[in-house]
Amino acid sequence: MTTHYDPATHADGTGAPADESGGPSPAHRQPRRSRLGRVWRGRPEDPRWVRPAFLGLLLATALLYLCDLSASGYANSFYSAAVQAGSQSWKAYFFGSLDAGNAITVDKPPAALWPMALAVRVFGLSSWSVLVPEVLMGVGTVAVVYAAVRRRFSPAAGLVAGAVLALTPVAALMFRFNNPDALLALLMSAACYLVVRALEDGRTKWLVWAGVAIGFAFLTKTLQAFLILPALALVYGVCAPVRLRKRLGQLALATAAIVVSGGWWVAVVELWPASSRPYIGGSQNNSFLELTFGYNGLGRLNGEETGSVGGGGGGMGGGGGGGQWGETGWDRMFNSEIGGQISWLLPAALVLLAAGLLATRRAGRTDTARASLLVWGGSLLMTTAVFSYMAGIFHQYYTVALAPYLAAVIGMGAATLWERRERPWASLALAAAVTASAAWGYVLLDRTPDYLPWLRVPVLVGGLVAALGLVFAGRVGRRTALAAAGLGLVASLAAPTAYTLSTVREGHSGSIVTAGPAGASRGGGPGGGGGPGGGGFPGGGNPRGQGQGQAQGGPGGGFPGGGTAPGAGGTNQNGQTPNGQNGRTPNAPAGEGGRMGAGGGMGGLLDGAEVGSEAKKLLEADAEAYTWAAAAIGSQNAASYQLGTGDPVMAIGGFNGTDPSPTLAQFKQYVADGRIHYFIGGGAGGGMGGDSGTASQITSWVEANFKEVTAGSATFYDLTSPTD
Repeated sequence: MTTHYDPATHADGTGAPADESGGPSPAHRQPRRSRLGRVWRGRPEDPRWVRPAFLGLLLATALLYLCDLSASGYANSFYSAAVQAGSQSWKAYFFGSLDAGNAITVDKPPAALWPMALAVRVFGLSSWSVLVPEVLMGVGTVAVVYAAVRRRFSPAAGLVAGAVLALTPVAALMFRFNNPDALLALLMSAACYLVVRALEDGRTKWLVWAGVAIGFAFLTKTLQAFLILPALALVYGVCAPVRLRKRLGQLALATAAIVVSGGWWVAVVELWPASSRPYIGGSQNNSFLELTFGYNGLGRLNGEETGSVGGGGGGMGGGGGGGQWGETGWDRMFNSEIGGQISWLLPAALVLLAAGLLATRRAGRTDTARASLLVWGGSLLMTTAVFSYMAGIFHQYYTVALAPYLAAVIGMGAATLWERRERPWASLALAAAVTASAAWGYVLLDRTPDYLPWLRVPVLVGGLVAALGLVFAGRVGRRTALAAAGLGLVASLAAPTAYTLSTVREGHSGSIVTAGPAGASRGGGPGGGGGPGGGGFPGGGNPRGQGQGQAQGGPGGGFPGGGTAPGAGGTNQNGQTPNGQNGRTPNAPAGEGGRMGAGGGMGGLLDGAEVGSEAKKLLEADAEAYTWAAAAIGSQNAASYQLGTGDPVMAIGGFNGTDPSPTLAQFKQYVADGRIHYFIGGGAGGGMGGDSGTASQITSWVEANFKEVTAGSATFYDLTSPTD
């Protein structure tokens, strides 16, 4: 049986001798100073190239993700506005408020906002101060995946895993974007790494720290953090090198760590008087627990998200086998909407996972190589299964959660089979993995025939030649076998690398973004298609949000009532708008304020509006005398004006315009108290909740009772000037 280097004992074997406490015996413990900074200094037994190669990988990843970073402007203005608010108000920082006046929070817990808000406090508000923390999270995730794979396998395996992660298109997208997914990927990777550490020596502290990581992942994106818990708990419960009773006790302590690290903020919010904190965005009853288990929880699985796009439970055909958020099923990760984001090496990962487990089937219960495969492979399978069948809100970029697991499985599985390449079945499995990658890469490239048409054939031919060489890897010389493996790696990574380079060459803004070249993912709206007319939204519209990013629509398409997003016509031939000035987000819709076209609809729901100079001047006048310089329907509209002026803007109805906050009575009181200066007209048609919604009631009351003011092409209502 092939053995693996054990970093806990400096010996070759499947585990360290354990004392009664479950840790390695004193004779095998290292001085503490020999462990600190090992990742950076390298191990004494490592070849001289290992440390420079690892640091080079991190540097290359950082440079790749930093390339033209500011082209995305404020990226998702919804979160950037919350970051700006958090840099101005510690109360807004703690709660994750969209505005410094603390009217309403974003529809997620605030952990992902905290690093960005701190950066803005230190360096001021800019695209770089918002997005560089996300890049650092990406580099950190690559480092964590490398460290996890390197612990049980070779340095080359760790480098392969890190490179696969860095060059995954959706990873390059989301580690340059300000959605919560970047921090979530880092924390979930750290949790897997810490569980692997616990499986090596059975020490409780590693499992507890894994629980802390998952708890903070919960504060990043709620219940998505728990998707891999069954896999992690089962693997540790079966494979940990300590007695069963102790394993159960350790799992209980880890559970307590999750509850404490993720629950402290929830407890504070739930116990805080609702009258003195912001409304919990995305909820219908001003409750974070409702948001967690409803809109952001079970609703994502069954499609019954009350307050979602469409204004009610289930959205528009959100259940069953498809609907508004795309078709569900085992092949969802491979379809035309998702495939180009994440699935390039997914077939190979499944082959390598199965083969790796086969290779370690005769190992002892506590074999850490097999346990590592089970931790990362189980996380991959659990998350893939949930993503494939969830009927609720699902966007292509969610799949970044799969990237660290997939990369680790690739590195571990390839290393396991390479060590056994003299066995025919192992060399055949390696060849099968490379063949699967090359063939699937050809298929994905063929879906966009105008994009690098010369690349498809070399990817396929190179992969097949490499696979043929790997079949005989155990019978030829080492150099020949390495050449075949190198060619296979290049052929497997060529296509996703091309998509990744296309991703970093473009700016991405708006609420729905996708990786790769333009046109690579059809229907960039919710889930991509499936709605009436074949588009992601009713009428067949396809608001992309991919670099080109703004919602686009033609007659009768795109949004309810046939309207388009604000300024949707103000784009160039590439679907892009000119870069904004005066702090405005690049690629924002053209026009000042961006009023909706005929029929109303969802203006600003996805991408907000550009703030013209006249509108900015109007809102900034005497803004310091008001809690909110203005109020607007929907968070994206409010965020655009807030980022453009630097002054708090109230988002009526939250992200979708469907949250019952503020009520009409509350809004009237704010106006009577002189706390809001202007109401911004031309919003999301009164919200997606229909004519009876709170946002629609407020709109009707304002239009009937206050004077209309025009600034450029934007319409405002002066709430200090009643018509009568």
